[in-house]
Amino acid sequence: MKKVKYYYDPETLAYRKIKPRKRTKLAYAGLFLLSSALFGFLGFVLLLNTSFFETPKDRLLTREIENLKINYDIVNRKMDQMDEVMASIAERDNNLYRTYFNAAPIPEEQRKAGFGGVNRYKELEGYNNSQLVTDTRKRVDVLSKELAIQSKSLDEIYRLAKEKSKLLAAIPAIQPVQNEKLRAVASGFGYRSDPFTKVRKFHAGMDFSARTGTPIFATGDGVVARADAGASGYGNHIVIRHGYGYETLYGHLSKYKVRAGQRVKRGEIIGYVGSTGRSEAPHLHYEVHKGGVVVNPLNFYYGNISAAEYVAIAKLANQENQSLD
Repeated sequence: MKKVKYYYDPETLAYRKIKPRKRTKLAYAGLFLLSSALFGFLGFVLLLNTSFFETPKDRLLTREIENLKINYDIVNRKMDQMDEVMASIAERDNNLYRTYFNAAPIPEEQRKAGFGGVNRYKELEGYNNSQLVTDTRKRVDVLSKELAIQSKSLDEIYRLAKEKSKLLAAIPAIQPVQNEKLRAVASGFGYRSDPFTKVRKFHAGMDFSARTGTPIFATGDGVVARADAGASGYGNHIVIRHGYGYETLYGHLSKYKVRAGQRVKRGEIIGYVGSTGRSEAPHLHYEVHKGGVVVNPLNFYYGNISAAEYVAIAKLANQENQSLD
């Protein structure tokens, strides 16, 4: 039974029954419906965030998302390892390879630089795991850039190494005749007594005494520029251009084993000792030129002798005796 409400009327001094208005009833009804709807919506949202209404498809998607998170974590850990390897390679590249070949080191900022300007990851924004995916993508891009820079650096090192090996092969680094007992040096580089005029004059090479027919070796890789008797005083002689500014001359030969234009290797026999031209006895007159300037051949005998042997040869070569040409 509905509860009846009364109010006291002071004018009539009596209690009167309260009659609710229709508008008030409608307002109460509307408020009740609105609050019911609001609580119902909140309850529905809460239920959606629980597993109560999960379908098999929803559960599958949830598992896939968790699996992807795990995979991203594994990828990031692997990239941590790759970063360590790259750092080690970069250190060797800067402090060993590039130092050895006199190449400037690549700055760390250049190796690790990101990508400025336009937002490259805009399409990845707005998702639940956007930060995870974006950070991983950025790391992959930076690592890819590091690999590209390192690859170019190694290409440069390879090119420099090839040039270095060519340079090392071109340098006239051995003695031009066999000199096992270090007694073949007859005269050295510098001022010596001329065997014909007995006047002290500059001797532009080294003389190696040897029997006629003793093999003469190319002291570095190069191309034979001439093999003739066209230059005054040298008799039959050979000139080899080694490149990098190096040139060697072999004079007073008895005969040639090479011709002009022929490419030769260090240690290859190019001719034989003789006494042609302005010569007092069978010997080889040997000169080294660098950048068009004659230099002391003694400074280049590092390819086939020890330090002690070098000292012995230097002692013989530095004696101010009489040259053989």
